Amino acid sequence: MPKQKTKKAIARRMKLTRTGKVLRRRMATGHLLSPKSPKRRRVLGKAAVVVGKIAANYRRLMGG
Repeated sequence: MPKQKTKKAIARRMKLTRTGKVLRRRMATGHLLSPKSPKRRRVLGKAAVVVGKIAANYRRLMGG
């Protein structure tokens, strides 16, 4: 059976940690940041962990 190809769209947007967690960027960080509070901007700058069945699907699509 051939190897599973990596989905490049997912690989560009997600990151796989060494322990197998899937990290993603948060939404609402592209522009219009001035009305948002500094605390909210700090939180938006950090990566979020994808959980559940979606994370398992992304892991499979990334070849991990």
